[in-house]
Amino acid sequence: MFRPDDCVGEFVHEGSGLTLGLPHMGFRQAVAAGAKTLVLGVASAGGVLTDELIADAEAALNAGLDIASGLHGRLRDIPKLADLAKSNGCKLIDVRDPVMDLKVGTGVRRAGRRLLTVGTDCSVGKMVATLCIERAMQARGHVADFRATGQTGIMIAGAGVPVDAVIADFISGAIEQLAPERTDDGWDLIEGQGSLFHPSFAGVSMGLLHGAQPSAIVICHEPTRQHMRGLPHYSMPSLERTIAANLEQARLTSPDVVAVGVAVNTSMLEQDEARALCEEIAETTGLPCVDPYAQGADPIIDRIEQCFAISRPSMSLSA
Repeated sequence: MFRPDDCVGEFVHEGSGLTLGLPHMGFRQAVAAGAKTLVLGVASAGGVLTDELIADAEAALNAGLDIASGLHGRLRDIPKLADLAKSNGCKLIDVRDPVMDLKVGTGVRRAGRRLLTVGTDCSVGKMVATLCIERAMQARGHVADFRATGQTGIMIAGAGVPVDAVIADFISGAIEQLAPERTDDGWDLIEGQGSLFHPSFAGVSMGLLHGAQPSAIVICHEPTRQHMRGLPHYSMPSLERTIAANLEQARLTSPDVVAVGVAVNTSMLEQDEARALCEEIAETTGLPCVDPYAQGADPIIDRIEQCFAISRPSMSLSA
């Protein structure tokens, strides 16, 4: 979706309905096509390396591929994978490893503008929304940089902090380091995680809010969700409640924070239905509402420029 030029194909088990729209390849076929690394692009419950994934990694190593994994389970902790990688001269890359010298957050006000995506639930499109906002801001000539906080975002960006693998005491500090003070009038666009309303992951979301010290937040939502992901006994919060709660908590470290838009994942809706829903949400929340991937993020960028009194940089054309 965001780095197609880096991919030569995909490996998919027979019967799977999931696809990235890339050519299907076996591991040796992929090596012949120029592939260097197999990315284990799934997120199992609890981030566990399942027997099936281990078998796939073993086959890929035998074909000469390095392995990159974003799961909590570490490739290097599987003895047969570690031995096979060593004997084949391959690398095992555990992406969900915090690599920086982490410090406890301080909440000290720092210069610069930061935007954080937050959500009504987990897996509602916070990473995609953040990347789309980055593209839209850069297209207007603004300096804007995506800051990854999850394994997939890190693979796309090439750097970041896997915040759900950070010891709780260091979450806010890790985000302070990920998006430090800046004085170039640019924006750090910080990928959100979890939801304040998800009992399993709200701690990560809170640490992100405080460490990000956001100037602006964008609320992400998946409108067909019937309950919190994996928790049928917890209902979805309203957008209004989500906006209010995130603003209230963010004000601890960023008293002037504002909401600048709602990003809706409309992938399960027809186009006309999606447009009507976005219009309805915009009317009820008073915020621009779009599916930033399907419809573009321009209305949200318009609100950012309005709220922060920034204009589009002048763009010159040359032959």
